[in-house]
Amino acid sequence: MSVSAARQKLTLRHYLEGFLRLVRVRNLFIVALTQYLTRILLIGPRSDWYTILRDPALFLIVLSTVLIAAAGYIINDYFDVKIDIVNKPERVIVGRYLKRRVAMGAHQVLNILGVLLGLMVSRWVFLVNVLSVTLLWFYSAQFKRLPFIGNFVVSFLTALSLVVLTVYYPQNRHLVLIYATFSFFISMVREVIKDIEDVRGDEAHGCRTLPIVWGVRRTKYFLYGLIGLFVITLFLMADSLNNWVLGWLFVGLLVPVAWLVYSMVRADTRRDFAKLSSLCKLIMLLGLTTMLWA
Repeated sequence: MSVSAARQKLTLRHYLEGFLRLVRVRNLFIVALTQYLTRILLIGPRSDWYTILRDPALFLIVLSTVLIAAAGYIINDYFDVKIDIVNKPERVIVGRYLKRRVAMGAHQVLNILGVLLGLMVSRWVFLVNVLSVTLLWFYSAQFKRLPFIGNFVVSFLTALSLVVLTVYYPQNRHLVLIYATFSFFISMVREVIKDIEDVRGDEAHGCRTLPIVWGVRRTKYFLYGLIGLFVITLFLMADSLNNWVLGWLFVGLLVPVAWLVYSMVRADTRRDFAKLSSLCKLIMLLGLTTMLWA
């Protein structure tokens, strides 16, 4: 069957499903849910949860974040088509379901909408959104191919999705910053693990990620140190608020974190590191659930 014949069989449903996979709908839902939970459980007051859910400013902040994140996924896949064909050929969307110019156009529209929605809330939210758009572009075009810088940018943007709420809602800012720090560190660990998982395709296309520059063994040592710093930082921040409940919640999180380190020591194959990446997602989810008692 020719390529043109295969394309003729693509229906509107294929294009729609391809676009939804491209923007990682489930991830976007998690981002939105996390921001709403942060606003209700950490910023509060919890007793006014129904009023908070109906807050138009919160809706605009969350929608702007989701649109910019969707645009980030699009531009990332746009630049990474050749790498993804090696690492994850079954997940390639740009060029298969969506033409490259359509993907670029969707990226620009989503970014503009996201930035304008932020401006409707406040100029400070607008500036945070502009920073996010800029960093996502440079990450996809350049930073992700460099050692550590790309990992740092993604982790910073993950934390920024919580910090942006404190720009407009300053109450309990320090508590929100603790969870932003948690998100930063666990995202950093996961990003480095993903670089190890994708080392074959990245190296073939000239990327200079940590496992390519240092090797897998030294990158593992870096991760051990990063996890240690992660744990120490969280407990120090919880102690600074004199919040013993939060401290005990973090003690509970040491169990999956310890399992992560143990599994990382034994990890050797691409499948092993894929499981570690999923474990990082689970730890992030468990960390976010502690908001219920923080």
